[in-house]
This record gives sequence, C-alpha cells and structure tokens, in this order.
Amino acid sequence: MTASDQQHPQRTGMPTDPPGLSPAAGGAAAGAAVDPHLLQRLADAHGVGTSFQGWDGLPHTVAEETLIKVLAALGVQADTNQAIEAALAEAELAPWRRMLPPAVVIQQGEPALVPVHARDGAAVQLGIALEDGSGIDAVQEDVREQPRDVDGVATRRLTFALPQDLPLGWHTLTARSGDVTAEATLVVTPRQLTTAQPLEERRGWGLATQLYSVRSRRSWGIGDFADLADLAAISGERGADYVLVNPLHAAEPVPPVQPSPYSPSTRRFFNPLYIRIEAIPELGYLKPRRRAAVEKLREEVSGLNKDGARLDRNAVYAAKLQALEMLYHARRSPARQAAFDEFCRISGKGLDDFALWSAIREDLAPDDPLWTDPAFALGTREAEALREKLGDRIGFHRWLQWMCDEQLEEAQRAALRSGMRLGVVHDLAVGVDHSSADAWTLRDVLAPATSVGAPPDMYNQQGQDWGQPPWHPARLAEAGYIPFRNMLATVLRHAGGIRVDHILGLFRLWWIPVGNAPGDGAYVRYDHEALIGILALEAQRAGAVVIGEDLGTFEPWVRDYLAARGILGTSILWFEYDGDSPLAPEKYRTQALASVNTHDLPPTAGYLAGDHVALRSGLGLLERSEAEERAEHNAALEKMLAMVRERGYLPGTTAGGHPETEEQTIEALHLLLTQTPSVLLGVALVDAVGERRVQNQPGTTEALYPNWQVPLGGPDGRPVFLDDLPANARFNSLLAAVEGALRR
Repeated sequence: MTASDQQHPQRTGMPTDPPGLSPAAGGAAAGAAVDPHLLQRLADAHGVGTSFQGWDGLPHTVAEETLIKVLAALGVQADTNQAIEAALAEAELAPWRRMLPPAVVIQQGEPALVPVHARDGAAVQLGIALEDGSGIDAVQEDVREQPRDVDGVATRRLTFALPQDLPLGWHTLTARSGDVTAEATLVVTPRQLTTAQPLEERRGWGLATQLYSVRSRRSWGIGDFADLADLAAISGERGADYVLVNPLHAAEPVPPVQPSPYSPSTRRFFNPLYIRIEAIPELGYLKPRRRAAVEKLREEVSGLNKDGARLDRNAVYAAKLQALEMLYHARRSPARQAAFDEFCRISGKGLDDFALWSAIREDLAPDDPLWTDPAFALGTREAEALREKLGDRIGFHRWLQWMCDEQLEEAQRAALRSGMRLGVVHDLAVGVDHSSADAWTLRDVLAPATSVGAPPDMYNQQGQDWGQPPWHPARLAEAGYIPFRNMLATVLRHAGGIRVDHILGLFRLWWIPVGNAPGDGAYVRYDHEALIGILALEAQRAGAVVIGEDLGTFEPWVRDYLAARGILGTSILWFEYDGDSPLAPEKYRTQALASVNTHDLPPTAGYLAGDHVALRSGLGLLERSEAEERAEHNAALEKMLAMVRERGYLPGTTAGGHPETEEQTIEALHLLLTQTPSVLLGVALVDAVGERRVQNQPGTTEALYPNWQVPLGGPDGRPVFLDDLPANARFNSLLAAVEGALRR
C-alpha cells in the first residue's frame, strides 16, 4: 500500500450492533471448532479471500473468526460445520432456483451466453427489450445438460446466445416458459472506453486542487462553484485541458459538517456548501429588505477569507443556508419553475429519497435509532408519513441540488469556453459514512456490520478502518447495478472526466467486521467485469475520461486490464521506482495521469524541505527517530534530483553561483514529467503558488491536525486569492513551463 491508501483517517463511531448480524453469526459462539477446509470452500464460493499478500511481500492467512464474520455480513451463516455444509449446498443450488441471472453485463461485439433455468420439457423463449423500445429474440444454443432436482422439480438449464451487434446501453432480458416469466437487466458495455484516445495524439495537462481551499474575494470564506468556473477560465487560457477537484459529494445537510470530502453522506449528489449565492437568478428579485439580509449574512462571513490558517465550513454553511432559505421561497418565473420540475423528474426517486433523508437529518442526530429501525426504512408507512409531513423541507433540499447542478453546468461551460478539452474532472470517493444518506437510502445494497479499510502497510502498520459500508456484491447485482449507474451518471452529468479513488475497490475491498481491528479483515471480490464495464459505459455516454487511482498493492494484471478497457492509471513521481532508482521518465505508462504529488503528500515545496518528516515526528507518527526518517527522505530526494540534473533541468547552481531555488526545483520536476509518454500531466495548484502545508495528514484526527481545512496559501502562509492568480509570477511561470515543454 502507498500513501494513496491513507487518505481516509481512521474513524470511530461505527454502530456497535448494526442490523443484519445476529450474535450467533459473529463467530462460533458455542466454542465448537469448524472444519477449516469447509470454511475455505465456502469463503471461495462467496468471493471472500482466505489469505492475502501483505506489503511485506509475504502471504498472510485470514483468521477463521474473521471469515465467519465477513460471511455473516454477506448473509451466509458459517459458525458451525452443519451451517457451512448447508450454505455450500445452497451456493450450488441457488443459480438453479433462478430462471435468469440477477443481471447480465457483457462487452459489445463479444459472444455472450445466458443461462435460463426452467421446468424440464417446457418450452422457453428469451427476448431482449432494447432501450429504444425495440425488441429482439435470443437464439437457443444446442447445449444439452442433464436436468437436476430443484426443490422437488426436475429443472434443466438452457443456454441462449445474445446477438453480437447489440447496441451499448441498458436493456432488459425477459424469459418466458408457460405462465412463468422472469426479467433481468442486460448491460452492453464498450470493450474499450475511447474518450482518452485523442490525448494520445496531443497530450494534455491540467490543475489539481481542493475546491474548498481556493477562494476569491467574492467567496463566502470557502471556494465555490463560481470559483471553479473562474479557475478553469484562468488555467484554460494558459493551455490547461482540465481542472481536477476533490470530491464535491454532499456532506451533512446542516452544520456541523464532516471536513473530509472522502467521507460524504452520498456519492451521487453534491454539497450545497459550494453554491455561489450571487449566481442564483432569484437574488435579483428579492425584496430590498430580504436582499439586505443576504448581504448582511455575506458580510458576517466574508472576513473568513482573510484567515490563512484554517477554513470554517460550519460558519460559512450556516450563513449560506439562511440565504438559500430566502432564495428558495422567492417566486420563480414560469421558465425557471419548468426547469426545476424537469430536473426533479430526471433525478427521480433517488433525489426524492436523498431529500427526505436530508429533511429528517436536520433534526435528528446521526446515531438516532430511527436510522436503523426497520419500521422507518424507505417504503414503510412511517417513512412515507415523514415524506408527507416534511414536504416543504424535501422541496428545499431538491432545490439545493438543482442549484448545484446549474452552477456545475456553468463551470463546465466556462471550462470548455476557455479552450479546455476535458473541463471539470470530478473525484469519486471510495464510499460513504455509516451514518450517511446512502447508508439509509441504499441499505438494501450495502453490507451490514462491516466497513471498508486497508490491511497493514509500511505507512500504517495497524491497518486502516475508513468507517464506510461496502457494496454488497450479490445485492448490487440483484438491483441490476442501478444504484451504481445512477451515482456515475449524476457525477458525470456536467464533467469531462472522473478520477476513481482506490479503483482497486471495483475489483476487491478490504472488509473489516464490526469489533475487529483494522488489520483483522479480509478481501471480498467484486464482479469487476460488470463494475468496470458500467463505469466505461457511463463515461462513454458522457464523453468523459476515466482516471483510476491505482496506487498501492496491485496485481500486474489489474493495471493491464484497466488499460485494455481504456481507463487511465495514476503515476506519482515520488512513487515511481525501477529497483532502487527513480523510474526514467520514458518508462512511465502512456495510459496514465502523471503528477509530482498527490493530496496525501505535502506540496512539493514542503516535501523538498522535509516538512512532512517534522510534522509526523511532532505528531508521534514515526516508528523510528526523526533523524533516521529525514536521512532516508534526503537520500531518496537526492536520487530524484540527480536524475533531474542529469536530464539538464537543474544546473546545480544558478548563474550567480547560488544553489538552485525551490521554485526552480519545482519547475524542473514538472519538466521531467513532460518527458514521459503519459497522456495527461497534473500540476497541483499548491505547487504553482508555493504552498507548503499538507491538506491531509493520514493517521491523525481533527484534534491533531486540521485535515481538509487548510486554505490555499503562498510560501509565507498568507492566503492566495483566485483574483490574484493572473498576476502571480510563480503561477504563470510553472504553467508556461509545462505548456511550453509539452508543445515543443
């Protein structure tokens, strides 16, 4: 594992007794030992890894107790040999009990067969209803299998071949046999995502930043969607092709809000904190007294822009919510109302349910029993009563998402207008909090009694618990992968790309059962053909590039597979090595986004100075002395700078005989990356302005370090405003150097 796997600080507060896990399922409670070979067979049948290769390169065996708990979270009892044998028999028989698989995901143009189970001797038909409303029949193959007894019924398996010229999209399979009918989702995905191919002919570069930290003098103390549009315009004029921003997912509906953008309340909808109040058309039609009240709210928080030490999300959000309330109740023109209605129609039930959660969550704590009470689950009488009672608040939260959508659309429009080829590139977090909207509204497709994390590595020797419930692989398939699709489609609606954090999670995730230490978990496999295929399909339809954050412990075939599907990887300068030496730039991957650093590392100015060593030492995060850590850092740094000098990007001393400056060194490192074949290069905005402070120090809590709360600043720590970037010599010099090197 690498620093990329540490971006989620360890969290507590996971429910001690989540629903869905009975005490008996938590392990062999009676003390009776289970047959390890039987347990391993059952784990294999359900995609649970019984061992894994650690960061030390050695195999590690997963404890039996952990396997039993993980299987329980999957809904499989395994605490006795009798239960395991019954579960093995069920795993074998379960597909035969279904007429159709829960979902079928195929690659366009590839031969595909679908099994259909029916009563022996009965005629069977399989039809395909395409997205456009047309239909076609599948052809039964001459494959003869012996029937088997299924719950006392002689059942046979028939195989149907799907046409290879099916169009991309979401279709429906319908099987009929007599008066029995079954349906399943059919997803036809591209063999290869083609959106990045133009970058092979003309490579691109862009800025990467944390939007909340990028403030203008018009901001309310936090960077917003209008600031994003302006940053895109400024950098696009200088040759940039994209702006990559931190996850903009929604947090809590009212303060206090979670600072980490990687621990959201939903991954489908956006954070109203980023709304620019003055960009809402209805502001111009407020009565003078109300407009004065909005201006007063702005004045109360605008002084926060001058704070160069720490952002105050809670104060800003509280003020914005008051202003947004007034604007929501302002009369909308018929055209504006029609646009709002259309947005709600397109967003459908997902928006309605998120707005319902938001309305309830305004007055209830995240640990309120309502969230885990089956009587208040979506669709119940109690939940529907709340939906009716909270109608106006639900409308408000729908409207907030419409405002986010409108302003993101304008930001993307501004980016493309400036000459960018991609525009805004969003970041998709790994998951959501246990107390989140998704945890409540999507509980049927999430696994209870477990959370996602990472096994021990050289940076976190105890492992990591990110406090986020994972997708339940089987239940997600049962849902036709619609929740996954809806999330991607919403994020990509006004985007030119998406960065998928920890894309390994679409192949396997480290599950940690409730009550276990972070290192005491197991990997659970996912149907990567389905998940990657759907990701490629939604990106192809949106015309968006996909960048997978594939740092850490990856089997070589995973990167090869992603490249074959047209998904870019991630290369970080400090992590790219060939043995004990830095990797030569010409050996970098072509299908990748290459950058000097990432948000879990200090800005390059701080990294060159070893600031992170002193910080980690002061926080007690080092396993050895600060002197030893600094010596190793300096040795590795010198190897990298030696390569830079050998390539002619640093003379060693300036013309006046002085050592090269920090600014020269940062430019030289970026120029080195321009010599790679990577189709995209990334320039961190913090590097362009000389910021030294890290945004996130893994392994710390808010009490120790202000993670995700550091505003953009210069070398002196004073705030750097968006308005000043066009005249910022350091900013212009770095961007011109990268653009010039790529175009030569």
